[in-house]
Amino acid sequence: MSRVTGPMQISMHTFILGRKLEMSQTFKADGNVVPVTLIRVEPNMVTQVRTQEKDGYVAVQIGTGEKAKGHTKPEAGHLKDIAPMRVLREFRVDDAGEMKRGDALDLNAFQPGMMVDVSGTSKGHGFQGVVKRHHFAGGKATHGQKDQMRMPGSIASQRQGPVSKGQRMAGHMGDVRITVKNLEVISVDAETKTLAVKGAVPGARGGLLLITASEGKRVWQR
Repeated sequence: MSRVTGPMQISMHTFILGRKLEMSQTFKADGNVVPVTLIRVEPNMVTQVRTQEKDGYVAVQIGTGEKAKGHTKPEAGHLKDIAPMRVLREFRVDDAGEMKRGDALDLNAFQPGMMVDVSGTSKGHGFQGVVKRHHFAGGKATHGQKDQMRMPGSIASQRQGPVSKGQRMAGHMGDVRITVKNLEVISVDAETKTLAVKGAVPGARGGLLLITASEGKRVWQR
């Protein structure tokens, strides 16, 4: 997994928003079982196309989901001539092409066998110690020690002053944006609007996922 710190830059118009359903398994034609994650794709619509001349960069903003409660005034003004949307996300592109506000996106751009990158927010685990957060082994349970089994141990010499940046210590765990790259699309069901990708994706059930076509070659192959 790799952490995403900025907007995704892609050259193809193969991107969509979906919701994680659950993990399952399927069988290929040769009989091998494949673990998959099922992703439900709700209706997606282009809500804005950003241009280099007006916005300083090229991107396509898409929205999905029905708004449960009323919009704020800025949101209502932005979506006044199209359907209300629960979430809005931007995908940077090299060229928006003929895409325009109000265009609908569906699963037709995705085919079995293609590679995709899936981004989502990982599960939050709150404040955790070093054993769970960083997989520390902990101390021994014998030889006179009483309450140091899950302690981090030394955090460097006091002579150096402040604790070094990047020191692995206890702290907030999870609830960050994660991208899993080069996942194979196993099946596409247009009737149920479900996409099955090989392997696991970040987040809990019902979490929002950003799905884009992978760039470059596959970096891992069995």
